[in-house]
Parts: sequence; C-alpha cells; structure tokens
Amino acid sequence: MAAQWGCAILLDTPSAPARLLPRLAALSGRPARVAVVHDWFTEYYGSERVVEEMLRCFPEADLFALVDFLPAERRSFLMDKPVHTSLIQKLPWSRRNLRLYLPFMPLTVEQFDLSGYDIVLSSSMAFAKGVLTGTNQLHIAYVHSPIRQGWEYQHVYLREIGLSWGLRSLVVRQLLHRLRLWDVRTANGVDHFVANSHFIRRRIDKVYRRNAAVIHPPVDVASFTVRREKDDFYLAVTRFDPDKRPDILLDAFATLTDRRLIVVGGDTGGKAIRRRAPANVTILPWQSAAALRDLLGRARAVLVAAEDDFGLAQVEAQASGTPVIAFAGGGSLETVSGLGAAEPTGVFFDDQTADSLIEAIHRFEQHGGAITPDNCRRNAERFDRQVFRRAFFELVSDAWTAHVDRLAEGLGPVDATLSNMTKVSP
Repeated sequence: MAAQWGCAILLDTPSAPARLLPRLAALSGRPARVAVVHDWFTEYYGSERVVEEMLRCFPEADLFALVDFLPAERRSFLMDKPVHTSLIQKLPWSRRNLRLYLPFMPLTVEQFDLSGYDIVLSSSMAFAKGVLTGTNQLHIAYVHSPIRQGWEYQHVYLREIGLSWGLRSLVVRQLLHRLRLWDVRTANGVDHFVANSHFIRRRIDKVYRRNAAVIHPPVDVASFTVRREKDDFYLAVTRFDPDKRPDILLDAFATLTDRRLIVVGGDTGGKAIRRRAPANVTILPWQSAAALRDLLGRARAVLVAAEDDFGLAQVEAQASGTPVIAFAGGGSLETVSGLGAAEPTGVFFDDQTADSLIEAIHRFEQHGGAITPDNCRRNAERFDRQVFRRAFFELVSDAWTAHVDRLAEGLGPVDATLSNMTKVSP
C-alpha cells in the first residue's frame, strides 16, 4: 500500500525513489503538518510559480505571507487557499508602497506562529527564510536570492531611491547593515537550503557559508507552442529596475535604428524608460499570459541585459522555439546554450554595455541559422514544472526521512511520532 503524506501529489508526478518506500510505509500515526511561507503575494512572477508547485506537491499545506494583495483574477495558482498574513497587511500605504515597511519585515516575519507544523517550506527572496522554527521541526528554504538590497545591490538600491549620500543615506545604510546581520543569523535556523540556480548557490555560499541543493524554478513548457516562422522584431521581457539594465536595451536600439524592439515590463522607473525610448522601441505594460506567449513565439529573438538569478523569460522564449541573446552572467549561463555548443539556443555578450549587445545582435544575424526551434524547445524541457516537482518532492522526502532518523536516535521512540509523515504516489 502506498505511504501517505497526508497530502496527494498530482498524478503526473512519478513515485518517490523505491528505497524510501519501505521506511515510510512502516510508519504509522498522524500525517505530518506542512506550512509554506512566502515573502509577499503582490504579483505572479517566478517565485510565485515555485509556491504554486510546492502547493501542488503538498496541497494540504497552510500558506503564510507578510501580505497578500493579489487580485481575485490572479489567485488560482494558490488553489483557493487562504493566506495567513502579518500585521503589515492592515497598515496604511502597504498596498501602494510596500517597501516603506522593509525595516519592520524581519521582526514581523518572526511573529508567525509555526509551532504546530512539522515541516516548514519557505520560498524566500528576502524575509521568508527568517521564520522561527523549533528543534523538532524541519525547515527547508528555497532561496531565490539572499536579500538583494542588502548585499550585492545595496548601492544600486540606494541610487534608485535617491539616497546615495547625505544624512538620510546614512540612516538607510545602517538599516541595511542591520538587515545583513539578521539575514546571516536567520540562516542558522534553516536545515536545508535549495537554490534556484548554481549562480544563487554560489551567492548562498558567499553570504551564509552554507551549501545548497539546486532545483531550477518550474516552467510550464507545455503551455508554449513552437512557432517556426518569426516576425521582424526583437523582444525583451523585464522589470524596469536599474539592476535589470533596461538602459542597455534602449541605447543599443538608439543605434540600431533599422531594427524594432518591443519591451514588455513595468515597475520602478517606467516613466523615465518611456521618455527615453527611441522611435523604433515600443514599450508595453505587463501582458496577459496568452499575449506574452504570442509575443515570445513571434519574436526574432529575446534579449536579456540583466545578470538574472535564473531567467524565466529566456526559458519561456526557448519553449516557444525562440533564440535568446543574453548577457553572459548569472542564470543565463545555465539556461541558454551559446554558439559553439552542440545544440545552440542563443548568443552571449560579455559586457553590460550597448556596444557589446549590438555586437551580439550582429553575430546572431550572421550565424543564427545554427539555432533551431527544436534545439530551443529541447533545452527548455530541462526546466519543465514536472522536473521541478519530482526533484523537490524527492528532496523533501529524503530530508524528512533523515530528520526523523536523527530525532529517533537522539530523543527516543516517544518523539518518533513526528515520523508519521508518509506520501501518496500514483
């Protein structure tokens, strides 16, 4: 008889490794209780897709976040679950300007009472991994990145908010300093780290001095259709934050006046980007899923100027059979195969400058025939959501079994009641 987790994994997810089943099937008693913790729900981006797959693996889990401002039409991925939110949810201006409350988020996330759960799964790009857990609880943190504003992008963040110098700048720098101390301290409360790329795995090692498994974020490859005939435009899908380097795209196409670029994006700096865009660049707001799939399929190539942690847009482009022209850094080196590879799917440029991007576009136009839609699609399938689901489910299974064994060895049979977590597999 299949073992039970107290939850059911979807039928398209393969069974756990056979070596686990005898250990899990021998256990009895109540199922383990699972909590999923996310930073905040304001949009449906890559980190929210990770939460979606966590909930598909463990549909009986309870869900926590600092705030939940998702509109009704974008909530389906939460499987109709209520979100347990923090005090910040009810504070003034939190919906319009959440970053006002950044200094209070470390303390706030520690106020979630998770003592009734056996397993805590956090999806963290800032604060979620800082939840408090006890000795007998297992905390697995899926980290999209250590807090960007506090570490590598502190100076970019200060420039963005106009606080590069002055007394107010000193105050914010002190707050960021304290945030770094908190970030490192709370890493000690995590039992297992999971990184969304090898690039972030290295950042976790640098910041926390902890090892991490790597499970790339899920992409719904099946929802994209390969289009072999391309239209005559380039496409970029990006936020307008300074670290995403939209300026490189605009400067490049200010020179490439005979090429068209469509930029889909938004957030900070949108007005300035629109004012700066040359005539051959069209700026579009965030598009519906169907409209974005259409653009990705029709584009001649997708451009990526940022050093992305992973890079969802470039994988979705390849799922549509579309090549990628990307900066040679960050997660793009893991998701794109450059010219010279056995099955190339894109072209890299070495410097985050307009000149370097222009040179890469010229190389693509000269040698892009080696990049086929089939190559792109096959490469994207490595990141399909089924791949994520299998890997994440197995990681939690292995970690829980090892955790139970340690509890049984150290605390005796009375504490082995926590080992009653088993799984349902198809």
